Amino acid sequence: MITQKIPSMRSFFFLFLSLLATLHYGQEKTGIRWMTIQEAEQAVQREPRKVIIDVYTDWCGWCKKMDKNTFQHPALAAYVNAHFYAVKLDGEEKDSIRFRGKWYRFVAKGRRGYHELPARLMNGRMSYPTIVYLDEELEVIQPVPGYQDPRSFEEIITYIAGGEYKYQPLEQYKRNYQRQLVVPEG
Repeated sequence: MITQKIPSMRSFFFLFLSLLATLHYGQEKTGIRWMTIQEAEQAVQREPRKVIIDVYTDWCGWCKKMDKNTFQHPALAAYVNAHFYAVKLDGEEKDSIRFRGKWYRFVAKGRRGYHELPARLMNGRMSYPTIVYLDEELEVIQPVPGYQDPRSFEEIITYIAGGEYKYQPLEQYKRNYQRQLVVPEG
């Protein structure tokens, strides 16, 4: 009689953890390393760095397109990981968030409602996606609303990371910008 050995729950658990580790390692290797706003706040205290906050919603098609086309671009992801702490922040987050010693909450208003923290960071202009840039003291440098293709995103992140926002307007910077990360198509 042939008996078949049934794998134990322990074996399944080990296999599941191995799969998760592999997926996590692969994501960090090719994509932006996202963190929570609280993790970014702690990281800035340990090692000052600018912060990029992707304010999105689950229903936003342009947010999903930016996740796929822009944030997954290998050179852009590597640049963001080297120069910024990157945060994903749901504009309709239901949980309260503590940031810089203050609590921010969800506000039930209209069909969907909104969260107070993204509203504050975006100066009340609730538009998705919006990328909010913070300096090393966690002060808002600039919110940039709308979908950013890889080329536009490159211009903005190099403008912010290099501190050029202190000396010249973004449009002037773009006119003189020499592409470094995204190879032109064609």
